Amino acid sequence: MLYEMAKGTRPAAAVRLRVEASPELERVISKCLETDRHLRYPHAADLRTDLERLRRGPATAAPHAAFRRRRSRWLSIGATAIVVTAAVVGVMYSRGPAPLTDTDTIVLGDFTNTTGDPVFDDTLRQGLAVQLQQSPFLSLVSDERIRRTLLLMDQRPDALLTPDIAHDVCVRTASAAVLDGSIASLGSQYVVGLRARNCTTGDTLANEQVQAGRKEDVLGALSQISSRFRTRVGESLATIEKHSTPLGAETTTSSLEAWKAYSTAVKVVMTSGGSTGLPLFERAVALDPNFASAHARLGINYSGLGESMRARESLLTAYRLRDRVSHVERFYIETLYDRDVTGNMERERQTLESWARTYPRDPRPQGLLSGLATGSTGRYELSIDAATKSIALDAELVAPYAQKAISEIRLNRLADAEATIRQATERKLEHQDFPLFRYFIAFLSADHADQEETRRKAALARGRPSLEDMTSHLEALALARSGRLREARLASAIAVDIAQRSGRRERAAMFEAARAVSEAFYGDAAAAGERAVKALKLARGREVDYSAAFALALSGDVARARPLAADLEKGFPEDTSVQSMYLPTLRALFSVNAHDARAAIQALQTASRFDLAVGGIGFRGYFGGLYPIYIRGVAYLAARQPAEAATEFQRILDHRAMVLVDPMDAMVRLQLARALTLLGDAVKAKRAYDDLFRVWKDADPDLPVLKQARAEYAKLPTAHGQ
Repeated sequence: MLYEMAKGTRPAAAVRLRVEASPELERVISKCLETDRHLRYPHAADLRTDLERLRRGPATAAPHAAFRRRRSRWLSIGATAIVVTAAVVGVMYSRGPAPLTDTDTIVLGDFTNTTGDPVFDDTLRQGLAVQLQQSPFLSLVSDERIRRTLLLMDQRPDALLTPDIAHDVCVRTASAAVLDGSIASLGSQYVVGLRARNCTTGDTLANEQVQAGRKEDVLGALSQISSRFRTRVGESLATIEKHSTPLGAETTTSSLEAWKAYSTAVKVVMTSGGSTGLPLFERAVALDPNFASAHARLGINYSGLGESMRARESLLTAYRLRDRVSHVERFYIETLYDRDVTGNMERERQTLESWARTYPRDPRPQGLLSGLATGSTGRYELSIDAATKSIALDAELVAPYAQKAISEIRLNRLADAEATIRQATERKLEHQDFPLFRYFIAFLSADHADQEETRRKAALARGRPSLEDMTSHLEALALARSGRLREARLASAIAVDIAQRSGRRERAAMFEAARAVSEAFYGDAAAAGERAVKALKLARGREVDYSAAFALALSGDVARARPLAADLEKGFPEDTSVQSMYLPTLRALFSVNAHDARAAIQALQTASRFDLAVGGIGFRGYFGGLYPIYIRGVAYLAARQPAEAATEFQRILDHRAMVLVDPMDAMVRLQLARALTLLGDAVKAKRAYDDLFRVWKDADPDLPVLKQARAEYAKLPTAHGQ
């Protein structure tokens, strides 16, 4: 009994000592039983001093004899209990520092399930992970790192983490402890156990058991055992009380079946990636419509497929249920809400920075910060810095490498981007976008006279099934940039078809809208309008609507573009890309079409702070970046201000790594040549035309804009004299 009392598992036993008879003795016993190492007796000598003081009694007048006898007997019992208790406490706590520190990592093994009920498989481990991830003090080895370690151990990446295998993972990852869980039947009840062992010595750091009266109570028992474990290994009571949202009906979910579907989905996505977990996440929310975390994971999976409208629905539901989750899950949901629902990149950045401050050992907030929040708004240095921090916290997470590499590409640091990709691949990490990035690096590095390496990289990217539609889309953009519109149309049709056949209608619509923009740049208003309408029939979405509206407005069809702009303004009032990039660009185009160049220039003032941002469309579709600068240059030309126009077009060429294969790249060269011609600088104008003709060296010979450019070139006074 005294051992259990010392462990704090039987507080009622303290009543048997009649501690209420003496506040002083109650204080001593409380200090013996205190789980917070800062509040209990630090040394046995301190306890002996207090016991001696109690034995002597107060220095004032002697108490009544009868009371003295009762007091002596009571103190004898109490002191004996305290001495025995203190001995146990001494065994438990005389080892010095807490078993774990805030720099240690923990490997969480699978639960040994002897109940015969498969609903507990994976479920309890995932539930315990959610509980322990609430702790700012603890740090679990990520599933990505465990998976990589299992491969090095010649194990399957989804191998069951038995106590022996989990221990080996613990040793290989230089972690401090391994956690072994168990669940067993005890009549109609369940016993949930958790044991923590030191990976080096094998010493038991904690050994907890909790009983659950019913199957439905098992998740609640998991929450209890998590809190006890956190106390045992040295976490302060303050952080435990602040960050301890339990599993249950009022928080997260009480449905074991929903947890089972969710846990299996997480595991499937980890090993197979992509959309493999979607059906299981959908089942989880069907079983429990209030399962906020499942809605969030469903939403981010849809977002990854380019299905923004479906993602918005799931993430909006998760956001409405955010009060039902832990602090760390709430950070995650609020991040995704701004990332994919409101589009408010500034608030997303603030949420991620707050998450990183609260959980400084968690690599996820830094990893997410390196993505859309910074990568789409032109904060490439911040993106690189955040990705670097995330990698330092967990080098086995591949996404930060990808975010770092694309930001380095945007800054034209091609050698750095190659080094980042190489750093990941040397760890045998492969992100699905790495082939695309290698293609971009080859494209930006290639001499226009010999682009064999670019073609080779493109072929390698095309060979990846998961990239097949995106690769065809990028090929269509690159062909359009080269003036090879007939081939570009075929490649675009392939991209649209692949996306449609895989059920990604919004992604297909984005590819179709990109083709509409290409047609508009080359002056084919009829084809641009046709493709824009087809895109809008396929699916609606932020990027689809903007691209279609841009193509229509650039072609002079303001009547059909205006309603799309109005829908964007109404539907995305907080969206950074929409409000600061898309709408100013569209409004400027409307003014250019109305022959009001000055109004167009004025409309783009609000976009100036994001001039070098690529926006959501550039981040997701790799086109549309720097369009505000281009339209500002066009407006300056219309206003007969060629010097200002030339400056804007040159800015784009100076940052062509942000443009990548967008066909606008060719148009910029044409517009720069025209601006220089108006300035009377025929030498530079000729050089700009020559640069354009190198891009169009394999262009369709009957291309109207090519014929027009050659006619303009022929009129240059220095054309034959240089």
